[in-house]
Amino acid sequence: MSGEAKHVAGISLGVMATGFVATLPFPDVAVAKFLQGGFEAGLVGGLADWFAVTALFRHPMGIPIPHTALLPKNRKRITDALVHTLENDWLNKESIEEKIKQIRITEKVLTLLEKEVESPQVRSALVSISEQVVQQIDIEPVLPVIESKLKEYIKSINTAGLLHGFIDKALGEQYEEKAFDFLLGKVSDWAVRSDTRHKLGSMALQALENIELDGFMQFALKSFAGMLNEDKLGGVLQTLLLRGSDDLRRPENKNRQVFLAYVRREIEEARESEGLLATFEKWKYNLAEEVQLHERLSDIAEDLRKQALEFIRNDAYLDDFALPFLRRLIQKVRANEEMMVRFEAWLQRQIAVLVEQNHSKIGKLVRENLDKLDNETLIEMMEDKIGKDIQWIRVNGAVCGFLIGLVLVTIKSFIL
Repeated sequence: MSGEAKHVAGISLGVMATGFVATLPFPDVAVAKFLQGGFEAGLVGGLADWFAVTALFRHPMGIPIPHTALLPKNRKRITDALVHTLENDWLNKESIEEKIKQIRITEKVLTLLEKEVESPQVRSALVSISEQVVQQIDIEPVLPVIESKLKEYIKSINTAGLLHGFIDKALGEQYEEKAFDFLLGKVSDWAVRSDTRHKLGSMALQALENIELDGFMQFALKSFAGMLNEDKLGGVLQTLLLRGSDDLRRPENKNRQVFLAYVRREIEEARESEGLLATFEKWKYNLAEEVQLHERLSDIAEDLRKQALEFIRNDAYLDDFALPFLRRLIQKVRANEEMMVRFEAWLQRQIAVLVEQNHSKIGKLVRENLDKLDNETLIEMMEDKIGKDIQWIRVNGAVCGFLIGLVLVTIKSFIL
């Protein structure tokens, strides 16, 4: 477009020059003399405006005439003035903040969220934000506090209540019978082994040899021992152990009932045992002081973090938790006018802080972009944007000069 205007400006200047030259041979013809004055003034006006327009951007005809090529020479001042105008007049902080205050940001954000809540972009953003939140949680600083609280809790446990609860649980679940049956089972398992017979016989014979009795009893014992070998004596003892353990397993066995009744009495009496209570109390305090919870708590925290990340990456997290939570939050905010006002005020404050912190970047960005351009590129850009209007100045200068020249010739003819 600026090329067309430049072409028109050149034509207008050519017309004035041609008209002036064409009227020179007719100095005595009134019409030619009249037109010559107009063409002459138009030529002068067109040339003067051409010089002025050209001098803005470059040296006319490449001649370094003073006060020409104004844009390249004053580039820094022009840039500074442009940046100053942008920062302090057109885009100052107050005008930006005032314009933002006219926008109900909260309402627009909620409407957008309601509209796009099921979109892939929102789903992806929720997952990404949730992952970042979980990954950025630093549990390490609070681990000593958690450890301290756990140790305090261990120390505060009622030892007597713990002991009584343990006894009630043991008696209620009949742990004494289960323990007794477990031991009898182990005895039977051991007694039935083939090598057990030899061991029992060997120990029994050695015990008989070591028994010292008086007179006839010693003689009878030696005679009895001489009649038995390790295998026979071990077999007898093995049979006694197996039969005895089998008998003791039967609920109706009197010896079993007596033994278990004794154990239960001892357990019941343990409720009031000061020594046992003191032992439990000491064990509790030792556990609280000596147990190393920090490393274990750290491992637990990392396991929880991994499980949370796995849950977040599952579709169930979005469909069953995150999206329903977001919808409820939007509805809650919309229904609460006071909350809307507070949230809007908070957003406006955050934006104001953001504008305050980054306002200078507007001018900096403009300056950086302008500094990237060399003089010739900048001139071409400006001529492309405003060249049309500038070239029409030349056209207007030629036309106005022509008309003014006609007026002056007319006035001169009347006076002379």
